[in-house]
Amino acid sequence: MIIAADSQWMARALQLAERGLYTTSPNPRVGCVLVKDGAVVGEGWHERAGESHAEVHALHAAGEAARGATAYVTLEPCSHYGRTPPCADALIEAGVARVVAAVQDPNPQVAGNGLARLRAAGIETDSGLMEDTVRELNIGFFARMTRGLPWVRSKIAMSLDARTALANGESKWITGKAARQDVQHWRARSCVVLTGIGTVLADDPQLNVRSIEGASQPLRAVVDNQLRLPPDARLLQQPGVVIYTASEDAQKIVALEAAGARVVVLPGTDGQVNVAAALGDLADQGCNEVLVEAGTKLNGSLLQAGLVDELVLYVAPQFLGDMARGIARLGEFTSLEQRIELEWKDIRQVGCDLRIIARVKKG
Repeated sequence: MIIAADSQWMARALQLAERGLYTTSPNPRVGCVLVKDGAVVGEGWHERAGESHAEVHALHAAGEAARGATAYVTLEPCSHYGRTPPCADALIEAGVARVVAAVQDPNPQVAGNGLARLRAAGIETDSGLMEDTVRELNIGFFARMTRGLPWVRSKIAMSLDARTALANGESKWITGKAARQDVQHWRARSCVVLTGIGTVLADDPQLNVRSIEGASQPLRAVVDNQLRLPPDARLLQQPGVVIYTASEDAQKIVALEAAGARVVVLPGTDGQVNVAAALGDLADQGCNEVLVEAGTKLNGSLLQAGLVDELVLYVAPQFLGDMARGIARLGEFTSLEQRIELEWKDIRQVGCDLRIIARVKKG
């Protein structure tokens, strides 16, 4: 049974989990606090994939004081052997008396088995405390585990009249320095930054994380229907690039693979890449969150296919005019039933610009 004091300690576990925001992928961000006689005896968080989980860090910190303690953990303790042994077994061996988990693990290999194993060992368990907050922190992990696709977040910098560049392609810089720095945090928490070949040819971007200490570098993915990406693109100067294409040009594939890229041929219709299959491939690679930084064509394709979950819009206080480029190429809607509806999640000022986070309504 959940009691009032449980909220305090779960809130602390959540604070610890947030420390893994930029480093835990493909694993979830998890924190754990061990409490005995009203005082913390050990705490920890999952720092990097392949390393000890939050519960193990907390148990090591507590030592013998863990016996008889209550463990507050933001995600159900794992019950299977992965890169590390089961955390449920570690808690049992340590002799904890009670485990409070915020939410059941959506991983089919766990999915209630961790809590069941604890109860079978005589340990009291509770769950559901701060569940929504933990789901938000691990929104990509839950998406990948429950639907086989990552959480897709499209970042767009635009003017007040919803334009992203002048007709000639000039776009540096529509938004201010503070907004551009804010984007680095979205990149840092993402497993992959996805773009289109048009953006690469126009800007020759690196799409890496800069000025975020300790952050892992995301995978960079390019939708390139006809393999126009040059092997000397700046994108390829760092490892971790995947190219999705509809072309089977062996010579181009060999050249790009020699430059360090992984090339995946996923033809869809009309010579275009099957973007849904591309996202499925990213999920298979363990990608939880995808940040789209692309132009009107790829943004339009993803929105039309219902593959965008969230928009992060940076709105600059300026107008760029009717001939400037828009947000997404969606074609003509002839009925309001075709509209793509959004739900506002957060609106705030970042430097001189507004940042709007909106979720795409599904169903």
